[in-house]
Amino acid sequence: MINAAQIKPDMPVVCSQNGQFAVVDHMEGASTIKLTKDKTGQHHYIPLAWVISTENGKVKIDRPGDQAMQEWSTVA
Repeated sequence: MINAAQIKPDMPVVCSQNGQFAVVDHMEGASTIKLTKDKTGQHHYIPLAWVISTENGKVKIDRPGDQAMQEWSTVA
């Protein structure tokens, strides 16, 4: 299990194909990651459960970026 304390602001978020698709804004509670605003000024949220590692200063998730962007939330 990933320790939420390892996830810090400004860490890149990379998908299962190693492509960066977001940046961490901060942890929102104990189990949700708030991402920085996208090009339209919208924040998105992903569950901590998607995270498989926090190695090399990056947050890596368990799915492709396209899938993650379809499944992320706009509310915490």
